[in-house]
Amino acid sequence: MSLADVAYLPETPAHDLEIDSLNDEAFGPGRFARAAYKIREGGPHERALSFVAVRQGAVIASVRMTPIAAGKGRSLMLGPLAVRPAYKSLGIGRRLVAMALEAATGAGWPSVILVGDQPYYGPLGFTRIPYGQISMPRPVDPDRLLIHEIVPGSASGLTGDVVHAAMAPP
Repeated sequence: MSLADVAYLPETPAHDLEIDSLNDEAFGPGRFARAAYKIREGGPHERALSFVAVRQGAVIASVRMTPIAAGKGRSLMLGPLAVRPAYKSLGIGRRLVAMALEAATGAGWPSVILVGDQPYYGPLGFTRIPYGQISMPRPVDPDRLLIHEIVPGSASGLTGDVVHAAMAPP
């Protein structure tokens, strides 16, 4: 397989079933118990900031962005990011993350948070959120709460409980 065979596209409703299948394969039924999933239950993701990688007409990877609130701060939450096993370690996931960050920047978002591994996301510009600054709706290892500041200093505006932006008080 050549990476030239992979097309990167904005997500559309036509991709939903394949993305669901991909996330099921990548994370299994346990994903529904995770803190990030609980937040995503609060409302829709930002389809205009979400992307897929397609090969021969099939979705092989996906990344989604969801608007969140923590205190008076607003941000996006990246994830899930999933790549089919046969296509891992080829840079497809990193390219999708870069595309999502570029789209978030273009849309004027101040930051992007996620729950993930620092060794993977650190080179993409993510750093740890200070311990105790935000609280997820279910237990999360605080070393895995990461942020990419698009606007320098924007992390300090996120405090308290993280919820889907649709669930936040005005």
